This record gives sequence, C-alpha cells and structure tokens, in this order.
Amino acid sequence: MSIKALTDLKGMSEQNVEELASIGITSVAELTEAINDDAKVKEIIKALSGVGPKTVAGWKGELAGADVADAPAKAEVVEANQAVYVVKAKPELSEETADALAKRAIISGRRPAFKRQEWFRYSKLGESWRKPKGIHSKMRRHEKHRGPMVDIGFRGPVEARNLHPSGFEEVLVYNVEGLENIDPKKQAVRIGGTVGTKKRLAIEDRADELGIRVLNRLV
Repeated sequence: MSIKALTDLKGMSEQNVEELASIGITSVAELTEAINDDAKVKEIIKALSGVGPKTVAGWKGELAGADVADAPAKAEVVEANQAVYVVKAKPELSEETADALAKRAIISGRRPAFKRQEWFRYSKLGESWRKPKGIHSKMRRHEKHRGPMVDIGFRGPVEARNLHPSGFEEVLVYNVEGLENIDPKKQAVRIGGTVGTKKRLAIEDRADELGIRVLNRLV
C-alpha cells in the first residue's frame, strides 16, 4: 500500500489537512514523524476537528505498514523520537498506610470470587453477587459444595480502604477548575467518563503543571 498524500489516510479530510498545515505539518513524512511523538500527538488531536486518539492510532498503523516515498526510514524516526520514561508521581504515605496496602494486596490475592446463587444454572442471573435470602437456601446455610458468601472477614485493612493501588486517594474531576484544590502529595485525579477529548487533554496539561497524577490518561 502506498500513501502519497495526507488525504489517502482514512478519516483525513481537506479541512484536517489545512489544520495540520497550521501547526507546521504539510507532508506525509512530517506526519509520520509527528505521530511517533506523544507531545505532537496531543497537539494534533487539539488542532484537528473530529479527530481523536483512535483516529491518530489508525493513521500510525497505516503509515507503519505503508510505502511512503518521502518519509524517513522507520529506524530513524524511532531513534529521533525515542520515548523517554517518566517516573509516575508517588504519594507520601505513612508507615502504617504502606503496610496496610501491602496486606490488602495479599488479602485480595486469596479472596474468592463471590458469585450469585445458582449463577451456573440460569444464565439470565449472571454472576453479579446477590445475597441469598431463601428460607431453604443451601448457600445461606453454608452447606458444603456451595459458593462462598460475602463476609466482613474478607475485607482489607481499614487504613488502605478506598485507596488506589498506588496509595493515592482518588478524586473525580470533570473540568480544569476541579484541579485547584487537589493535594498532589496525597490525592490523584480520575477524569470523568463523560469528558470530551479536548477538555480531557486540557485537564491533563494543567495537572502536569500542578504536579498532579492523572490515573486514566489518554497518552
């Protein structure tokens, strides 16, 4: 497959070509180099109308397997834009909380799967847990060969309850203003699922400026 013009890419419109030109990308070779750079990918998504991460990932796949006459060699692109690992922010934890997180991980590993009574008999019930309440229920009476029931003894330590596995307290945000009262030493943010791509990128950029960890980043 040969890609000679930007419009040969799936989902690339004439308007998108003009928008790419406004950020200095005018050829297939320049786009090939840009989509291998995380910072440039963010800039592309912000600048292009109707283009999101999935579309850019599709272009990357097309260009990787395409015969691009004016594109630089693939090895050169990787060398020029080699990804640099950035250490993720870590919370400031007390010794008690750190021990509780380690204990919670051990408990979670041995905790059984709690499945609804007779989930195996009727597919319409599903596996989602429901407490058995029937007066003849063998599971409620803890008879043999029945699945385990949810019990307080399976819970993890109180100190680690409701914490992200990294140790951060999760805070849900929907806009840039939601970042202003976050404590980056103890709290991390999770961007709401209804937030659009452009606003999500703005939140991520502001979080980077404030040193706040984003748990569900796009790139």
